[in-house]
Amino acid sequence: MKIVVLAGGISTERDVSLVSGMGIYKALKSKGHQVMLLDVFLGYEHDDWKDVFEKNVDWAASVGAIKDQNPDIDAVKALRPDWKKNFFGPHVIEICQHADVVFMALHGENGENGKIQACFDLNGIRYTGTDYVSSAICMNKAISKDLFVTGGVPTPVGIRLKKGQIPDVKVPYPCVVKACCGGSSVGVVMANNDEEYAKALEEAFKYDDEVVIEQYIKGREFSVGVVDGKAYPIIEIAPLHGFYDYKNKYQAGSTIETCPAELSEEKTLSMQAAAELAFKVLRLKNYARMDFMMDEKGDFYCLEANTLPGMTPTSLLPQEAKVLGIEYEDLCQLLIDISMRDE
Repeated sequence: MKIVVLAGGISTERDVSLVSGMGIYKALKSKGHQVMLLDVFLGYEHDDWKDVFEKNVDWAASVGAIKDQNPDIDAVKALRPDWKKNFFGPHVIEICQHADVVFMALHGENGENGKIQACFDLNGIRYTGTDYVSSAICMNKAISKDLFVTGGVPTPVGIRLKKGQIPDVKVPYPCVVKACCGGSSVGVVMANNDEEYAKALEEAFKYDDEVVIEQYIKGREFSVGVVDGKAYPIIEIAPLHGFYDYKNKYQAGSTIETCPAELSEEKTLSMQAAAELAFKVLRLKNYARMDFMMDEKGDFYCLEANTLPGMTPTSLLPQEAKVLGIEYEDLCQLLIDISMRDE
């Protein structure tokens, strides 16, 4: 097949997306497909875009490693001064229409808020992952939380707060303040007192005009991939220092990851069932990844859903698939296959 691996963009997770894209690109090439790695924001500036799939080019050659700091998005935007008139870079839509399918390797706001999926639907472009509605729902932590509550998915107690609003109730300390539409733990701050709480709000409001404030769950952290509605083996995440923030997620050796997680069979089945329920409640399609915390009493809570899980060398979903005997290249092919099925 002719496949575009779409990556990059101008979210805080740009670097992560490019490294995910590089891995997917190489995996699909090894499967014999004609593959192009394309930056959704920078695009392809040449007029021979119809021939890109036949070109003997290593499209991943310029992708570097993920740094331990957020990328400089302003510097990226400066490369395309006209970007506000059209988010898509040159020839992105045309190249994607020319492909059989687009593998969505985007992370963060650009790829996970549903806008690109909606645009692709209007342009007849097939893509991997869930649709535009469920993408938008999951991107907003407040809406996701509301649906968890009504759908019976265990989730931490919390409130939503808009900039300038005075809350009716206060979440007791320690609490976690999260930007509603952030990703990769950017704009997520823990607060233990009034001073830290004020700073946490200030930090989170840099990324969004609405935040979620929820009880801090002290304990163990887990993630559960759900592919085609079925939960994968649970992975436990134990950062060596601090919590599972941007640095600990993407710097090799920063975190101990155990898969399958060391849990009783009963607890394992219960958490996997909760992940599948969350998948259903959020009306997700094809695949996603659910994040959980378990407190010291053994009660677990679903924090959020990731509609385009990371596919970097240290990412969680590929590790979970490997436990099932699914190698990275086969996982990439599987995600295409289930996304290409006619509903």
